[in-house]
Amino acid sequence: MSEKPAPFARPDKGFNDLQGWTWIGTYGGYYLQCDALQSFEHGFFTRQWQGREPEELVGYVSAGVSVHRLKQVHSGTVIEASQATSEPWPEADGLVSDQPGQSLWVAGADCTPALLADPHSGRVAACHAGWRGVAAGILEEAIEHLERKGSRREHLQVALGPAVSGTNYQVKRSVSEQLGSIERLQAAGAVLHDPQPGRDRLDIRIAAAQQLSQLGLKEWQIHRCPLCTVTEAELFHSWRRDQVKAVQWSSIVSQAD
Repeated sequence: MSEKPAPFARPDKGFNDLQGWTWIGTYGGYYLQCDALQSFEHGFFTRQWQGREPEELVGYVSAGVSVHRLKQVHSGTVIEASQATSEPWPEADGLVSDQPGQSLWVAGADCTPALLADPHSGRVAACHAGWRGVAAGILEEAIEHLERKGSRREHLQVALGPAVSGTNYQVKRSVSEQLGSIERLQAAGAVLHDPQPGRDRLDIRIAAAQQLSQLGLKEWQIHRCPLCTVTEAELFHSWRRDQVKAVQWSSIVSQAD
């Protein structure tokens, strides 16, 4: 494994060639933003921020907002942010804003961090979307929560952050089958061939994007970060690569209705 960079080091790999994504520099370091969500304060942090929790990280994203986080359990459960304000953190894997000025936080180390935003209402959601969460319909649950509050599906923008790529993620065929039709997943590039019998290579980011498409979102509403948490060892923690429990955080802040 590559040596860990200094905490405030500029991310050199992919710094200028991530179409649709931008590294944001602060006095504390760099984090990644999705250009389609640029009207929202948000960020996908890297391992360079290790040791700093959302209560500290929030100051690099926004000022004067509340922090909302979860005890993530690889579920399809989504709750309102006002239910997640203090320890013990509730068990769930998705948050939906119910007031302006809420920063929603999810953590991951190979699973896809998904940030959803409605530019018309200012409402947002954040999901920890690993294969179990996607199989359990966490993205659909988050969208339905937003719709119940008045958002419209056709207004949403969704950023799927850095996660393990298909070439680096071997799973059992029984896992792939829980995400939908194998033929459809293969056609989308979410399920790739693995030489070992009964195994696939799964790109959970593409599987999540395909699920969003099936939910009615258009291509221009879905944005996948190309960075792989396994490959980019200097930027991201990866359970698959290191077998060490460590995470990077992602966040988005709700706006006034």
